[in-house]
This record gives sequence, C-alpha cells and structure tokens, in this order.
Amino acid sequence: MLSLICFLAVLSVLVLVHEFGHFITALRLGVRVEKFSFGFGPKIFSFKRKETEYLVSCIPLGGYVKMAGDEPSEAKNNPWEFLSKPAGDRFKIIFAGPLLNYLLAFFIFSLIFMFGSPTPTTEVGSLLKDYPAQNLGILAGDKVIALDGKKVGTWEEMTEIIHKRVDGSIRFTIERKGKTFDLDIKPVVRRIKDIFGKEAAFALVGIAPSQKMEKIRYGFFKSFEMGGKKLAQLTAITYKAIWFMVTGRLSLKESMTGPIGIFIITGKAAQMGLIYILHLMGILSASLAIFNVLPFPVLDGGHILFLAIEKIRGKPLPVKTQEVITNIGVTLLILLTIFIFYNDIIKFGIFEKLFGQFKK
Repeated sequence: MLSLICFLAVLSVLVLVHEFGHFITALRLGVRVEKFSFGFGPKIFSFKRKETEYLVSCIPLGGYVKMAGDEPSEAKNNPWEFLSKPAGDRFKIIFAGPLLNYLLAFFIFSLIFMFGSPTPTTEVGSLLKDYPAQNLGILAGDKVIALDGKKVGTWEEMTEIIHKRVDGSIRFTIERKGKTFDLDIKPVVRRIKDIFGKEAAFALVGIAPSQKMEKIRYGFFKSFEMGGKKLAQLTAITYKAIWFMVTGRLSLKESMTGPIGIFIITGKAAQMGLIYILHLMGILSASLAIFNVLPFPVLDGGHILFLAIEKIRGKPLPVKTQEVITNIGVTLLILLTIFIFYNDIIKFGIFEKLFGQFKK
C-alpha cells in the first residue's frame, strides 16, 4: 500500500507540473483551455471554472490539456484558438510542459543538496585481496582524508579521482585511530565496461566503502550550483544512452523501464525515506522533460518539429501528412509501451510472484 501511495503521489506531481506548464502558458498567451485532465480515459469526476473543465480520469498514467482550436478540423480562426497563434507562441505553449519538469528536477536536486542526503563517507569497509591497498597495509576502518593533498569528503568524490589515475601513484592521507599518515599507492589498471558497454581503463586500489553514512550539506547558493551540475550530468548521460540505444550499442531491453519498474523502484525508495523519494522524483522529472523534447511524433518534441518545418516552409505541413506521421508515431509508441510492460514483467519476475501467491 505504501508503494502504491508513493507511486501515485510521485506520478501525480510530475503529470500536474507538466500539464500546468502547457496550461498556464496557454492562458497567458490568450489561448482558451477547454479541459485540464489528470489521467486518461473515462472521467471519475470533474468541475468547471470559467472556460476550463478540470477532470480526474480513471487511468492515472499521464494527463492532457485540451485547448480551443488545437486540431485543424476544429479550428475556426478565432483569436483565442491555439492554431490561430503565431508559431513562436505555439512553441512556448508546447515547450512549457517539459521546461517545468526540468525546473522541478533542478529545484529538487538543489533542495537535497541544501538539506543533505545520506552519503557514504571515505571510511574503508573492506579490502580486495591482492590489491595495492591491502598489500600496503590499509586496514578496514581507516578513513581517507585527502588524495595528493586535496581533501575528499565523500566516497564518490574519492573514487572519481582514483579511477582516473591510470598512470603513476596517488598519495593517500589516512586517518587511523585519531592519527594521520601518508601512503603512496600505485593503482592497478583494469579495462572495464562502463554503463554504456564501452571499454575504458579504470584505476583501482582495492577498497570498498563501509556502512557509515553522513549527511553532506551545502550552503544556499552552492546547493543550486550543485543541483545544476547534477542535472547537467543526468541530461548528458540520458541523451548519450538514448543515442547508444538508437545505434544498437546499448540494449533497449536492459536499459528501459516502465510504470511497473517505476512502481517497484518507488516502493524501495519509500522504505528508505523521504529524501530517496525526492531524489527519484527529481530523476523522473528530468527524464520526462528530456524524453518529451525528442523529435518523435505525439511527444512535445514532435509538435516542435512540425513547428520548425512550418517556420522553414512558411506554412504548415498538409493536414493529411501530419495525420499520417502522427498515426505512425502513435503505433510505434503503443508497440514500445507493450514491449516495456512485457519487459518489466519478465525483468521483475511478476509472473513468478503471482504464481507463487496462487500456490500458497
């Protein structure tokens, strides 16, 4: 039940923020909004305020904003209709949805850095046999204070420096039982596949983190700087992963997850605490923005592509052409959705769990 509540809460926030971006921008630019719906399918309940009907529909896996005259068959060239607005205004309305999701992710990441999240310290928990750290006398419980004179505060920060040192030694400043000493360690270099399946050289000294965690907090302005950096890194990694999936260098089956996977991951985050739910929400909000601006029919990026073509041609594509392209996009999206659902069912062993319950 906790997993379901958290899943619906996270999804609701992301959908409402996205659709609110379209909604508020449309109103500011003088476009009438006929419907603002959370969810798809038959409505559960609704109410009307001014010219807009607000709905909650029975399939809570998205939402939509219905604007006056946003379909060529409905347009009557009234000044308050979507298609009557200049291409620049229509771009702003379409782009506002992903933009608000992106800004939400930035705000969430900044908030996490401001209030702190549990982070592994630089305390050594265990050592790998026959690796330099063990051979040179590092012990479990030792804390790495600095590398080559540069202070390190988190395990991630420390390992990032170590992995890049494929030549030469690193001077470790170690704290042990209140005393500090220096130790020069030459890492061993291994060729390991990264998350994109690409082989790369990594330097390793053979240490693993302990279970000790501490909250790392940053000042107000530094938190926003760190939030921006994290968002930029996530964006770069996501687009790189998308490119690798398109070119076949990364497995689509292993790299994508859908509502079932998100539900399971949200449940695990809920058990770990609020900060982990917020972190997951930030990642999902950024991902929603990133995927939505891809130039694929049906997505916001597909509509932006049509606008770009209209700007270049000086007139929109023929309605029939747009319909054909959109129908192809819808078909591909349905097939992709079915694939992702099936993949999640197999990946997370849903069938086995259901049959296990029946056997009991």
